[in-house]
Amino acid sequence: MTNPRQIAFIALRDVHKGAYADVALDRVLQKVNLSDSDRRLVTELVYGSVRRQRTLDTLIDQLGKKKSHQQPKDLRTILNLGLYQLCYQERIPASAAVNTTVQLAKENGFSGLTGFVNGLLRQYIRLVEKEQGSRRAGGAGEAGGDKKENSPLSTSSPSSPLSPHLPLQLPENPVERLGILHSFPDWIIQVWLDQIGFAETEKLCEWMNQTPTIDLRINPLCTDIETVEAALQSAGILVRRIPYLPQALRLIGSTGPIQNLPGFSEGWWSVQDSSAQLVSHLLDPQPGELAIDVCAAPGGKTTHIAELMGDKGKIWACDRTPSRLRKLQQNAERLNLQSIQVCTGDSRNLLQFYNTADRVLVDAPCSGLGTLHRHADARWRQTPESVQELSILQKELISHTSNFVKSGGVLVYATCTLHPAENEDALAAFLAENPNWQIEPPRTDSPYSAYSTPQGWLKVWPHRQNMDGFFMVRLRKTNDSA
Repeated sequence: MTNPRQIAFIALRDVHKGAYADVALDRVLQKVNLSDSDRRLVTELVYGSVRRQRTLDTLIDQLGKKKSHQQPKDLRTILNLGLYQLCYQERIPASAAVNTTVQLAKENGFSGLTGFVNGLLRQYIRLVEKEQGSRRAGGAGEAGGDKKENSPLSTSSPSSPLSPHLPLQLPENPVERLGILHSFPDWIIQVWLDQIGFAETEKLCEWMNQTPTIDLRINPLCTDIETVEAALQSAGILVRRIPYLPQALRLIGSTGPIQNLPGFSEGWWSVQDSSAQLVSHLLDPQPGELAIDVCAAPGGKTTHIAELMGDKGKIWACDRTPSRLRKLQQNAERLNLQSIQVCTGDSRNLLQFYNTADRVLVDAPCSGLGTLHRHADARWRQTPESVQELSILQKELISHTSNFVKSGGVLVYATCTLHPAENEDALAAFLAENPNWQIEPPRTDSPYSAYSTPQGWLKVWPHRQNMDGFFMVRLRKTNDSA
């Protein structure tokens, strides 16, 4: 089987049965031998169709006689694939998108409905062409009009130049409007609207629907950023540095398999988003100290802590999942780090660490609302109820693991979410119950002060800083509680 669209369909069918998108995609790609361009197409179709699911389903609702949820599941998946190509893949000709989708229906048990599939997709094209004609007649070249001039997509208002242009009938309600247009559940839109307002929420939605970038963290114990930069450029990989982060390089464009890049096997670098790199800098571990990473696997921040300590001292990497800790150990070995020891178990129960650590990192399990561009299906998996469950776990983790810290020591609490219940509220609850802890704002000369808030914590908004969304705060234990 070498048809990229058929492979994408099989992966999406598994996703709709409950599989994680990345797992389903890896599973099908391992079974086939595709060219790099076809692998990229399959990846784009799978992740894109999952990300844009609500928008695509709304198009089916408005174009078909039956709503999307009334369609057979596999047919709905096929229609989503066809519409995704028409809406968001400018390089795929409309005729190719239609014809391959009709063929997909024919080959997957819907021969009797190929006329319906063809008709629905061509109805979409007609609506787009009609709307394009109306816009041209209304005056070409308006502000923001060249954003997708070659793409048949637009019903956003002039005040929303980042919105994709789609022939959709959109509700006036701003939550539903943004949710349908950018394909997010209403509750996530509401969480963001409450914090940053409509215009910025729209920019954030747009950012979250981009293909994610890859950032590297240079290992200063065996190389320097100039050497890695030169090696990658010699291999034809474009890179750029990231402000305020001395170890960070961002890869530009397609790279092929990461493990084939120069310096991987030598331990010159790790893959880690730039905002995640901020966390260990905020912790600021020093050589010779004892540090504990209480939710460590798969080890990106643990290994960064070891690098910042010059691999001198001891770092306990704790996690409940042995398989993920094995991955951490493999990363540490590749980076030639000796100071890391692993501890399998729930950090809420590890009494042996009480009052032993100079630094503790609580990189807490969270809803991941800051990394939705990387995890295509997370927006549909998380719910307000799951966020509340996570917030309870987070409060328990910080409360228990704060006891690991010596008097005068430091704890950093971090999440990759943008939900106040998991961030500001969890922090406030901890401080209210623990008066011997206080926020320690970043120094003005630190690499992370650019992301600091007036309250003293750091909050990275992706559309502002062009990196994953993160919350992090550094706390100092002022004295032992009575």
